[in-house]
Amino acid sequence: MANNQPTESPEELLYKSIKGDRKSQEKLYRQFYGFAMGVCMRYTQNREEALEVVNDGFLKVFTKGDQYDSKYPFKAWFRRIIVNTALDFYRSQQKHYFHENIEEAYNVSSVDSSPLSQLNHEELIELIQKLPSGYKMVFNLFVIDGFSHEEIGVQLGISVGTSKSNLSRAREALRKMILKEERSISNPDFKEI
Repeated sequence: MANNQPTESPEELLYKSIKGDRKSQEKLYRQFYGFAMGVCMRYTQNREEALEVVNDGFLKVFTKGDQYDSKYPFKAWFRRIIVNTALDFYRSQQKHYFHENIEEAYNVSSVDSSPLSQLNHEELIELIQKLPSGYKMVFNLFVIDGFSHEEIGVQLGISVGTSKSNLSRAREALRKMILKEERSISNPDFKEI
């Protein structure tokens, strides 16, 4: 037998969620979990960190949902909360991230900027995940989420020049990774020295 009950909008679920309705909180979580995970995976080092950010983000939604302005789409408001929660997490972990991948950050060399292959979405996200944390954050904020360098500087506590430099280096590192991928696919015996 089909369920003839009308589905509740995200706005209705949010309203009930901030009133403490656990069923509505669960429905909202289930409805937007995949979306939130997709956003968080771009900003974190691994799935466990992403899950922590997702859960923290939903907690903010449930406790600060009364700040939602219904003039704007729910998904855009929700996305902003998730991105800001990921940035908060990054800032709290930043001291640990600077010690990782330091060698990779200094070994980035200039490569041909022409597109070398057609990467699918998953392959591109996988390559972005391999970037050093500072580069990955700026790349995601600027290229994917559309923040300006000024906004990035405020969010990450860095100068506009550092934001621009990190973006340039992130793009350079991605081009290098794409070249390496292309070479290994076209010549399986290729080994980088």
